[in-house]
Amino acid sequence: MKIQGQTVIITGGGSGMGAETARAVAAAGAKVVLWDMNLPAAQTVADEIGGLAFECDVTSEESVLAALKQSGSPRVLINCAGILIGKRIVGREGPADLAHFMKVINVNLTGTYNTMRLVAAAMCALEPVNDDGERGVIINTASIAAFEGQIGQVAYSASKGGIVAMTLPAARDLGKQGVRVMAIAPGAVQTPMIGTISEELQASIAANIPFPSRMAKPDEFSKLALHIVDNAYLNGTVIRLDGAARLAAK
Repeated sequence: MKIQGQTVIITGGGSGMGAETARAVAAAGAKVVLWDMNLPAAQTVADEIGGLAFECDVTSEESVLAALKQSGSPRVLINCAGILIGKRIVGREGPADLAHFMKVINVNLTGTYNTMRLVAAAMCALEPVNDDGERGVIINTASIAAFEGQIGQVAYSASKGGIVAMTLPAARDLGKQGVRVMAIAPGAVQTPMIGTISEELQASIAANIPFPSRMAKPDEFSKLALHIVDNAYLNGTVIRLDGAARLAAK
């Protein structure tokens, strides 16, 4: 799909990979709509790129529908909204609280599914844009923690593993309607989220990246997202973006 002139919704667009992707998508000539719980941050990015911003809780059907109603006719959805909260199953103070696990799953996994189902329904009502019958593209954000989760990442790994597992059946579900579904599984990316983990863990992650031996830059995520939109034969799979890294236990 040619992205120029198309409406692109980006969740978590107020910072990190979402904000950088918004800049790249806007530079490619798309109409960018940012959904974020932090409306001031999203509005700042939207003002910078000439886009729109709406407050949106991805875990709420009502909130997503309200944002969708104001967003026009979406052709592309890029899900970047997510949280990272590390906690061991059993720590010094006993077992982890269930609320922690449920919160991470609800935002990262349920939130991704919620936006995907509602935006996909809007895409399916549109006319195809090319001879293939393509109507839309959905790109979800997983993580290499889905495959090699570290100590303290049980909830996060489970949430991202769910996104990986959804990719193929979601693509199969939506194939007849001309909507492609892909996922990107980044390694460590230089975003505000990475700052929520310890410096020791950050150093450990960087030390295990073969090449380039550094954390990914947000624009390396956005470049891949743009290629996925453009390449119509990419569907139903997960692409690792990790410099050949494999996470150690800690």
